[in-house]
Amino acid sequence: MGLPDLGRIDEVIHGRMRLGIMVYLADAETADFTELKTVLEATQGNLSVHLKKLEEAGYVSISKSFRANKPLTQASITPAGRKAFAAYLEALGRLIGGRG
Repeated sequence: MGLPDLGRIDEVIHGRMRLGIMVYLADAETADFTELKTVLEATQGNLSVHLKKLEEAGYVSISKSFRANKPLTQASITPAGRKAFAAYLEALGRLIGGRG
């Protein structure tokens, strides 16, 4: 029978932390670093590594600025990220749906 849709699972998104980031940003569009850290119950270092990986893939854009003289890092889902996330969900759905 095989699992043809298994190869369509995007490894960049599939990790638990990166999937959580994509799920959150797909709804929120943009979130600041502290918000993501709290929602995902992540350490600063762990979140940074996963955001960097998503940024390198072109799925997330990172902007750094200052608010009230404090550093502000924000992450936003990109159009390519939204497309990749939709394809990931479709492949996962087909993979699960095909097992019934």
